[in-house]
Amino acid sequence: MPRTKGAELITEYLIANGIPYVFGICGHGNVGMLDPLYQARDQISLISPRHEQVAAHMADAYFRVRHQPVATLTSCGPGSCNIVMPLACALADSSALLAITANVPTQQFNRSPFQEINRHYQADFVNIVRPVVKRSFQPTRVDMLPLALRQSMTTMLSGRPGPVNLDVPFNVFQEEDDVELPPPAPPLNAQRGGASPEEIARAIDFIVDARRPVIFIGHGVTLSEASRELTEFARRLSIPVISSPNGMGCIDMTDPLSLGFIGRNGAYPANEAGRRADLVIAIGARFDDRSASSWLPGFSWNFPHTRLIHVDVDADELGRNYPPDLGILADARTFLRQLLVEFDRRGASPHPNSSAQVGEGRKEWLAEIAKWRGEWEKFIRPNFAAHTTPLRPERVVADCQAVLPADGIICCDVGVSHNWYMQFWNARKPQTMLNSWGFSGMGFGAAGALGAKLAAPQRPVVAVTGDGCFTMVPHVLCTAVEYDIPVVWVVWNNFGWVSIRDIQLGLFGGREHGTMFHQGANNKPYNPDFAAWAKAAGVEAATVSRSQDFRGALEHAIKTNKPFLLDVHVDAEARPPSTGAWQLPPTPYKEPVFGQRFVPDAAPLK
Repeated sequence: MPRTKGAELITEYLIANGIPYVFGICGHGNVGMLDPLYQARDQISLISPRHEQVAAHMADAYFRVRHQPVATLTSCGPGSCNIVMPLACALADSSALLAITANVPTQQFNRSPFQEINRHYQADFVNIVRPVVKRSFQPTRVDMLPLALRQSMTTMLSGRPGPVNLDVPFNVFQEEDDVELPPPAPPLNAQRGGASPEEIARAIDFIVDARRPVIFIGHGVTLSEASRELTEFARRLSIPVISSPNGMGCIDMTDPLSLGFIGRNGAYPANEAGRRADLVIAIGARFDDRSASSWLPGFSWNFPHTRLIHVDVDADELGRNYPPDLGILADARTFLRQLLVEFDRRGASPHPNSSAQVGEGRKEWLAEIAKWRGEWEKFIRPNFAAHTTPLRPERVVADCQAVLPADGIICCDVGVSHNWYMQFWNARKPQTMLNSWGFSGMGFGAAGALGAKLAAPQRPVVAVTGDGCFTMVPHVLCTAVEYDIPVVWVVWNNFGWVSIRDIQLGLFGGREHGTMFHQGANNKPYNPDFAAWAKAAGVEAATVSRSQDFRGALEHAIKTNKPFLLDVHVDAEARPPSTGAWQLPPTPYKEPVFGQRFVPDAAPLK
């Protein structure tokens, strides 16, 4: 066997696994990786953003679009510590990336060399990153790399995907040994677990008995690439679908069976259906606080009165928040295919509860939902057509919806702008609405859009990012220009941390302090001139303060096929109409603005 340097082996393994990019920033700790990446530059590209946080958000978003991982590369100490937050975002949302971090030379372990963390253990970065990755590996010799590489890649993509850390000491990049390249890891979804025949039979019995069923989908359906099966199942049995943000688009959200998001900032038909359902089929969804109205009965769900079938690839999620009547450890697509096969079998026989008869029995339930949809549309629709200065949030959402094609990608940042998109965005296809949902890291949208565009270079990618989020990662402009990544940023400029200001005003005495951006003692609203800032970085830009101008500006920005920023002034006083609830104990919760709590009087259905 030829003697191989550690960095060469890592590079070869990335290429063997089809990884096209390394998003990384150089440092003294990882400089040994740069020469092998240069030698292989026709097979794998190094993209160097101006901050490690951006590198990991880019990798996260790339995976969400293509369901294929990329790697990040960071140096010792501060460089790798800068990716802790975006790794936490990726872990919370089951997004896979290989985070290659550098560490100090093994010969200097526990001697406190430059940037070593060693208060409790030598070269201890792995314990910093441990809570935010599926697993951390630290090979300390070149002959340990083959196993660590194979296990890293396999762990990252198997079961519930997520980020994995490979922590490599400085000398291991450069030292040589007689090693063989390990075999490539199986791709995402290579292994799929299914339900037992008994579980499928029991699930079907529940579905046949239900008069008011709903399906609740999360990121697990997206990751399983089960859109076709979900749509067929929902349509065949006339069951409406409620989506978490990371499940949006798995059923075309313009389909009459799609009810949108649920929770405080969900759509009214979704919350009304959720709290009145007699059966919930949850597939790849977690029932987190924002999609469950903080688990307060009657606002979004009514467990245990409502029966629950809960399907997930992660056993830890089954029963975490609601004990299921039927918990099934299975892949989403496999489970849906099993149900369809069994319904085909039953429908082909003279069974009294065939799928056709089940669907026929849903007319009354669907009629109720249509009534709720009409009430909701009547309440919200006027603001979608309003022309105002500054812009109404609904108008921004509507014009983005009108301009972006069905396969266009919207990359949402966190905060009040995201609340509006959760409530009103209609994703037409899966993997087109990207959200930092579970950990909700500021900067994900502005930075992740770069990775999304590299994953789908022929499709428009628009980042909707608040003024607060954008000012955390403004250097994304530099990366877009350096590498010619034609992303469009819509900066939702409302001069403050408005989602937090609204909590402050509603629950803490009605005064604002520290949540809006002001200049000096005159209390005048302040923000940078974002358009001028972008132009200084070499990015085309425009400021939009009239609603009449936004749609045309967005169309122009996308057509230029260049990095483009729109500084859009949005009304901070317009608030998303709550249809559920959200509570942060011990503070009280607010009643819905539209709709009301419903808790059935009857005993639980068992």
